[in-house]
Amino acid sequence: MIAESGLNDPRVIRPRSAGGYACDAAWADDFHHSLRVLLTGYREGYYAEFGRVAQLAKAFHRPHVHDGDYSVFRSRRFGAPAEDVPARRFVVFAQNHDQVGNRAYGDRLAADVRPLAAFCTLAPFVPLLFMGEEYGEDAPFQFFSDHIDEEIATATRDGRRREFAAFAQFGEEIPDPQAVETFLASKLTRVADHELAALYRELIAARRELPAGDAEEISFDEDARWLRLSRGEFELACNFSAESARVPCRATWVRLATDAAALVRDGHVELPPLAGALLR
Repeated sequence: MIAESGLNDPRVIRPRSAGGYACDAAWADDFHHSLRVLLTGYREGYYAEFGRVAQLAKAFHRPHVHDGDYSVFRSRRFGAPAEDVPARRFVVFAQNHDQVGNRAYGDRLAADVRPLAAFCTLAPFVPLLFMGEEYGEDAPFQFFSDHIDEEIATATRDGRRREFAAFAQFGEEIPDPQAVETFLASKLTRVADHELAALYRELIAARRELPAGDAEEISFDEDARWLRLSRGEFELACNFSAESARVPCRATWVRLATDAAALVRDGHVELPPLAGALLR
């Protein structure tokens, strides 16, 4: 039983003996928010609280970025620490039906950041792939509905408009969730990016080589916008900058990378912009 919970509350997955709800795992929205803002720079609405590499570094340890601190978006303290919950009981993702479908136009991540997003799901958690993500599907996944009751249909339309009132770029042009065209626009094209599909296959194979459990070391540079974590003999290095980065590492060779230009030399891995590498 996997909880689709946005509470950041470890009680959801703690055993009943510890006062919990005994779900087997829970989705981790804060991991997604931290990652998406670093990849896109988009900070409207509830994304405004994110954008620092330190937040994703925290999420790689336990994905509750808000773990009892003050949330400006919610105007209150939010979440609780989850140190007692094993990493395997969190589900992380770069895209899912909520975080794509709840966007005004249902747009997916842009093609240039998809490989790095894929690399980040090598986190010590359970990765979730959203339909078509593994081959680079371009079709949006818009919020659509088919309410027979006109009162409910109207409330749904109005609710979508109110939801995006906090997003300055949107207005009355939000797609009508009741329109057939909104549903049809969301159908998969199944046009594949074969390089991305191959990367996902290689990442799935590489994931089987990684040790279970927490990341042993997590480091980052906020100004240079890189992050590195180690898992056993492996190191994962990510560059979220629009410039190349030199990330310190102990590894001697590149096991897998989003860009063939990634190179280990003199105690550093040289990463192109928006690139990631698995090192050993």
